[in-house]
Amino acid sequence: MPHPPALICPDSALTRIYAAAQHTLLNVNTIGGVIRAGGGYPDPWTRDASINAWYAASLLSPDAARDTLLAVAGDTLVQQDDQWWDQIIWAVAAWHHVLVTGDEDFLRRAYAIAAATMDVLDKERYDTAYGLYRGPAVMQDGISGYPEPPNDPRIDSSFVLDYPRTHMIMCLSTNAVHAAAHRALAMMAGALGRDGRPHLERAEATAAAVNRWLWREDAGLYGYFRHEDGRLDPHEETLGLALAIIFGIADDRQAALIAANTHREPRGVVNVWPHFDRYGPERPGRHNASCWPMVMAVWGDAMARIGRTDRFLETLTDLVTLFGDDGLYEVYHPVTGRPDGGWQQGRQWPSEPDQTWSATTLLGLVHHGLFGLRFEREGIRFAPAVPSDWGEATLDGLRYRDMTLRVTVSGSGTTVRDFRLDGHEVDLLPATLTGLHQVRLTLA
Repeated sequence: MPHPPALICPDSALTRIYAAAQHTLLNVNTIGGVIRAGGGYPDPWTRDASINAWYAASLLSPDAARDTLLAVAGDTLVQQDDQWWDQIIWAVAAWHHVLVTGDEDFLRRAYAIAAATMDVLDKERYDTAYGLYRGPAVMQDGISGYPEPPNDPRIDSSFVLDYPRTHMIMCLSTNAVHAAAHRALAMMAGALGRDGRPHLERAEATAAAVNRWLWREDAGLYGYFRHEDGRLDPHEETLGLALAIIFGIADDRQAALIAANTHREPRGVVNVWPHFDRYGPERPGRHNASCWPMVMAVWGDAMARIGRTDRFLETLTDLVTLFGDDGLYEVYHPVTGRPDGGWQQGRQWPSEPDQTWSATTLLGLVHHGLFGLRFEREGIRFAPAVPSDWGEATLDGLRYRDMTLRVTVSGSGTTVRDFRLDGHEVDLLPATLTGLHQVRLTLA
């Protein structure tokens, strides 16, 4: 079992939750060398496996991350289950795993699997009229995540694909992921000495289509999805908004508008806002206006990346408050903050305990946001986002490839004034080092 790093910072509650998140990932949910989706989900799923590897496991437990990613892929394709729309997020996680670990054998295998999977999606799910991919949203695999239509009250099922119109919608989050997956394929191809330009062209074309067909200039936000008849649904999809920022689909102006205009409920940002007609504050929809910590953490990551340290801190505080002393649950009520699985098809669902991606994305929010780890093939660059008056923060005992690091960040803001490795000024932590090393970042 990997020995996890220790977080040392002025916020004792965050320090405690950070350790609890590591325990949830490494001790509770890593079983037989594979990371399960959570306390209520005994198996790894493609979407969960990918997000867990991307946000924490590839760094903290690289062998388990690799084996989990491969566990949800066959010899030639990501597993072909009935949730096609989120399969290709695997490519994003696979490339990130290569950047973190430098695993060349995995790179060769991952590129073949990801490229073949994208070929299937291009043939079966790509809409040539819009330049977008059809299918539900990344997080919304339940019908509670959709207005009517595509919801149909005559159908008695919770699964999104049991509603025929959901097959034809074109969602923000799903298309942001496809754009990022094409970019990841381009990077993998280049690393293998192949021509990545066709993948890069598709990445740029998909991003352009997102901006053409989903951006709402009147609202300063992206819409949720295009209906099969071309109408734009105006709801806010928080994960899609965050991914549009993280994957560089939104430009600086759009990102600033998204940060300013995205709604937050009393306990945090929610999956989709506002409430659909069949739900409300007393009965929030499971995939509608409920607080999913994974979505919240990815949103916080996006805010850190654009320098909105106020909204980054807001989200970090929301998560620490939700988690409290009761464990890391799957879903929380947006007003009371209690674990609550939300409503779907006339019943209240449970919120499962020990949810892995609640843990991994909290860990990633600390790593990617507070410490600003940016992985490249050559090593790590740093782009921290530290709230004002935060104080000094340290990650002690962070394992990266063949080295162990003590990373300390002092000051506040997002401008690195001084970056020192073992006392020497540098601009990159080389991936080739071994042994113990000190990294100190001073922000302006």
